[in-house]
Amino acid sequence: MTPLKKYIRPGALRNLLRKAFELTGSACPIAIAYEGEVVLVEGTESLSNFETERPDVFCSPLLFDAGHCGEVRMRVPETKPEAAEQNNRLLAFVAFSIQELIDMERARRSIAEEALSKYRELALLHRSVPVINTSLRMRDVVDAFINECRRENYPGEFGMVFLSEPGSNRFRLAVQFGFSEDSDLQLVADSELFAQVAHAGRGEIVNDLDKDSRWGGELEQLGSMAIIPIMSPNRCEGMLILASDSTGIFEAAHSKSLATLASVAGISVSNAFHFEGVQTLMNAILKALAEAIDSRDPYTAGHSERVAHLAVAFAHLLNEKQGACFSDLDLREIYYAGILHDVGKIGIKEDVLTKDSRLPARRMDVLRARFQLHGQTSEFDWVEAFERIERINRSMTPGSEDLEFVRILGSQDWAVGGAPMPLLYEDELDALLLTYGNLTRDERKEIERHPAESERILQHIPLQEGYANMLAIIRQHHERMDGSGYPDKLKGDEILVQSRIMAIVDIYDAVTQERHYKPAFTRAEAIKILDAEAAQGKLDRPLVDFFRENLSQVELFSGRVKLVRVTHLSEIGRFG
Repeated sequence: MTPLKKYIRPGALRNLLRKAFELTGSACPIAIAYEGEVVLVEGTESLSNFETERPDVFCSPLLFDAGHCGEVRMRVPETKPEAAEQNNRLLAFVAFSIQELIDMERARRSIAEEALSKYRELALLHRSVPVINTSLRMRDVVDAFINECRRENYPGEFGMVFLSEPGSNRFRLAVQFGFSEDSDLQLVADSELFAQVAHAGRGEIVNDLDKDSRWGGELEQLGSMAIIPIMSPNRCEGMLILASDSTGIFEAAHSKSLATLASVAGISVSNAFHFEGVQTLMNAILKALAEAIDSRDPYTAGHSERVAHLAVAFAHLLNEKQGACFSDLDLREIYYAGILHDVGKIGIKEDVLTKDSRLPARRMDVLRARFQLHGQTSEFDWVEAFERIERINRSMTPGSEDLEFVRILGSQDWAVGGAPMPLLYEDELDALLLTYGNLTRDERKEIERHPAESERILQHIPLQEGYANMLAIIRQHHERMDGSGYPDKLKGDEILVQSRIMAIVDIYDAVTQERHYKPAFTRAEAIKILDAEAAQGKLDRPLVDFFRENLSQVELFSGRVKLVRVTHLSEIGRFG
């Protein structure tokens, strides 16, 4: 009876056989045979009474499903022809009734199985959609996808996800499990089977790879495979492969379920491709903008990119060694802030931005002529005076004697057509009497506009959500802890940690690179400058200490930043 339970309820079948037996006047025992074996009888205890070879046993066929059949058998004793005909009609009616019950039960079970399949599909979608769609990072998407496949306990001890390379027909391996590290899995993507499934966009199950002519034994250990395209509305984004060294383990239901998962992953993979494409384009545009700014002065070329790399490496090391909480998005924000921190210099006058001396060459030519004319009408040694002024003009920190010499010259007049004229005009004195650098007060104010100017320019760009602090980091990168910075004279905790990091690496890169007004300092000299600034309360002391102690690693990691995608900056520590 056990085999019949899946086709008909046992109680209903017994009742039907009992009623039929009673209608024969309890004279004709009835039995059910399944695949040639009698499994249920009514009216007798002996199963041998229903051997089909007996002349008194009549049969009527039953069809349980496409692969299983049976019979209703009735043993009719010798009786009148009319009674035999009546019993035969009863046998046909009983067989018809049982067949109807079987067909109804099969239909009911089919509907139930379809409903259950739909429920499982919806449950799979409900669970997998938020899991696979939690990130726009391609690695996160494919990892979540393959983990969902493993969570569902599909057959197969091996798995692979290949992604389509944009602009080509090739697929590259993105993630795998079960294979050894030395396995050449790219051979699978080069197989004819893989190519045909990718071209058709329909998944296949091959339960015996050796018998499939499209498989050339690319991986000898594989016996069976489920290969499912990862489709988006526009293209085949990739391929999911589950495989086993055994044969015959995959079923059609697995293909359907995997196709459901792949459809979810297809949208996510497509979004991740587009996101990374936008990130790449954005990165290229911003780098081009930064290079355009840097190129105004050949001595500052590459400064913005180096600052971005150093800042990201610095923040990443703070994560690793001090438990800081800069997320991947935070690191990207720091990166873009570094790339764009000097974009405001586009609004600074060229002669101020590239000024390499206190007075420009054209003004020094005028000064030379003035000194020479004065020397021709007096005992003024104009040659010695002009040569000393030239040295002072190019000096970063002139001595007190030089400054006093300038003051003496500034107090002298010379006659032009009988009218006294100053030997040095007021603006020339302002420039030559600077104790440090070559920028006058007005020129320094012009330079100090660039952080606010950067913010003004960039505020019109619709930045991606998550970069809420980027403009503030850029505006604050010249603020100092003691309030002596610019443009807002912020102090202490009013300055973002990211801005304090940016300030340190900005100074470090500026002093270790040659400029038109100074030679490049060594790393040791740069650290001394940072320590001095921290001692004066201008820079964050703990951050400067950390930077000094980890400088080699910061520089190592900064070199790796350019080798990883901007979307994966948190991985620079693992990139060798």
